[in-house]
Amino acid sequence: MQTDLRLRESDEIQGDVLAGFKKDHVTLLFLKFEDAPRARAWLKALTPRIATTRQVAAFNEAFSAARRASGGDDPKSLKAVWTGISFTYAGLRELSGREPYESAPTGGTLEAYKDGSAKRAGALGDTGDNSPDNWLFGNGRTQAVHAVLTIAADTAQDLQAAVTEQRDAAAQARIVTVFQQNAATLLGTRRGKEHFGFKDGVSEPGVRGFDRPSADNPEEVEGHPGSRIVPAGEFVIGEQPAPGSTTDFPDWARNGSFQVVRRLAQDVPGWWAQVAVQLKILKQAKAIPAEATTEWLAARLVGRWRSGAPVCKHPNADVPFDPAASNDNDFGFRDDPDGLTTPLFSHLRKSSPRDGLQERPDGPFLDAGMLDGRRIMRRGAPYGQPFDPASEGPGGPDDPRGLLFVCYQADLTTQFEFIQTAWIDETNFPPGRSPETGGDPMVGLDCPVTYESRAASGERRTTALSFKQFVRTEGSVYAFAPSLGLLRGLADGSLAQQAAPATQQPGTGGTQPATGGGQQPGTGTQQPGTAQPGGQQQPKPPALVVDEFLAVPDRQRQGGVSEFWAFRQGQYRRISVADGAHNDALVTSDGSISGWNALQGVSRIDAVLPVPGAQRVGGRSQYWFFHTAGGKQVYRGVSIADGVAHSDTLDHADRSLGRWGSLAGVAQVDAFLPVPDQQGVGGKSWYWVFHSTGGRQVYRLISVFDSGLHMDALERSDRELTAWVSLEGATRVDSFLAVPDRQRVGGKSEFWVFHQNRYRRISVADGSGHPDRLEQADRDAGSWTSLA
Repeated sequence: MQTDLRLRESDEIQGDVLAGFKKDHVTLLFLKFEDAPRARAWLKALTPRIATTRQVAAFNEAFSAARRASGGDDPKSLKAVWTGISFTYAGLRELSGREPYESAPTGGTLEAYKDGSAKRAGALGDTGDNSPDNWLFGNGRTQAVHAVLTIAADTAQDLQAAVTEQRDAAAQARIVTVFQQNAATLLGTRRGKEHFGFKDGVSEPGVRGFDRPSADNPEEVEGHPGSRIVPAGEFVIGEQPAPGSTTDFPDWARNGSFQVVRRLAQDVPGWWAQVAVQLKILKQAKAIPAEATTEWLAARLVGRWRSGAPVCKHPNADVPFDPAASNDNDFGFRDDPDGLTTPLFSHLRKSSPRDGLQERPDGPFLDAGMLDGRRIMRRGAPYGQPFDPASEGPGGPDDPRGLLFVCYQADLTTQFEFIQTAWIDETNFPPGRSPETGGDPMVGLDCPVTYESRAASGERRTTALSFKQFVRTEGSVYAFAPSLGLLRGLADGSLAQQAAPATQQPGTGGTQPATGGGQQPGTGTQQPGTAQPGGQQQPKPPALVVDEFLAVPDRQRQGGVSEFWAFRQGQYRRISVADGAHNDALVTSDGSISGWNALQGVSRIDAVLPVPGAQRVGGRSQYWFFHTAGGKQVYRGVSIADGVAHSDTLDHADRSLGRWGSLAGVAQVDAFLPVPDQQGVGGKSWYWVFHSTGGRQVYRLISVFDSGLHMDALERSDRELTAWVSLEGATRVDSFLAVPDRQRVGGKSEFWVFHQNRYRRISVADGSGHPDRLEQADRDAGSWTSLA
């Protein structure tokens, strides 16, 4: 069967995204539009010169073939100048004369794109010396950046000519060059390396539909063992992404990619000096061999030697004259779960854990394919004069130097931002280790790290090290690299705003959202109601809307009675429901949620999700509480102890919904409903998530692993409430309450559904399709004694 390589022939996708310009010299021009009509005319003239994937891929293939034929020398006769263009949110607005989209879902990549780097700096660790106040571009205070023009060439002369031409054309169109950033491949023995002295860009992913798969392993790139082929939708919008990744983007975004540009200053002598200091600490602790050198330790901080050879395969010394070793990706970390050879805090494992990630130290390894949705396409280059204490160098220790970091991805939040915040800077990643692993000592923030070793007896030993931050952010921009078709539209002042249809992911086994078992909406059979809660035969005044119910963890079906906390409008009360007739009672009256230690600063609970695998463990239960702060929904971690007091603790402070890949595009989670027969099955649990978007409520299906990282995935994208037979007539679900003695009984589970001042009772069957049914029609919530 012929391999699908259609993306190599694309004249719509810009050439740097998948193929990569791969030039020795590059300049980025950060531009500001002063006159929109003139800017559109400038773009119209520029668009035919934008390099496409087809052009760049063909050139790169010919270049590689000529290099192989010459024994490794670059062919002098093959040269090209490539140009690419991307726009910030403000830039798209200037060109189109309208908002690119009316509203951005909270926590998703569209919100991140609209916010821009400066507004999101705090969450990314860009504070203090790294704060936007000190940035050279993109700081949100001085000149705005509307576009980033990338120019790349094989020679410095060709680059300079092209840059001069483009600056002149921009000036004639009243476009201000806010900042110019030059970068170039280092010379001599440093070629292909960054300023710290290590080979860069070795671990780039392959792309399905672009890279040829290996005949021996179709999941890897031909000729590059270990380089996984990742779904193209992780880098190009409109293509199929990895399972769980979002496809909810505006139609104009098709064939485009989000771009991150960061100027990262590197204090090279400072970094090497701290390596020497930490080496002494480790030797004093007898945690490393007596003959270990700074090169030995630095390689472990990176995960590779200077040449690029992986430490896991070459633990004792570098192999600088072996091209195969220098480009080796054919390795994993499952045989080194404690990081004894390649430390868990190494840059290589922090930025891409491969197959060595565990959700808990003694847990199973996650398949490498589960991390496909966390990959990015890097296109960076060093800038400034080199300095390296181990070799020659014309630059002084204080000369400006660093890395021009550029990457492409389909989702800013679940790819770039997630890697930066949840992996690189997160001290508890990999999770669950004691003491914590620490951050990335190569590119991360100031942090302690834990070096693990083994004593002669085999006993685990840990040595605390402390690394300062020697990589400083000096500028950052979030931009969007449009398709060639959109560039032509922007040149005419048009920008389509129709939402792209979400790509529906295939169902997994028998776990599908409720579809009524093939019944049409409204055809469910209504059963006679059971006794009303509280045994009340006459309706009471309507109760207030219940925002959420939470089962008291150690008070479920104790003596035939279950207790719950009912949250509503900043208040909470405790109620009980008896098995059988389901008589309810008020246990404790209303109190403010500010009385909870873990809920300080929370004005109202939107939804609560018990952390799967963390219920009644060691006498405590863990939860994620979703609430709204500053107009955006966030979530925090809370644990509740068993016992009379049920003391609560804040496990982690508020975080953005963007950390949930399965909630991409979700602005407001309203309620979670567990899929009854898919809790803790195969190490993960499944949930229907009811959320509001565009003035209406929809639902999707997600899964969450039961331990450690609790990685989540989108199992099926949004559908309308009308797919539920039992919810006919309901426009918004506020909360679900499981009927205590009706869970997994006779192959079905029953729930009370609260919507506004009404409630009904439904059932959901186990098995394929999970058909649902209305068991009891709507009644006033005031008929509950405990809620009146």
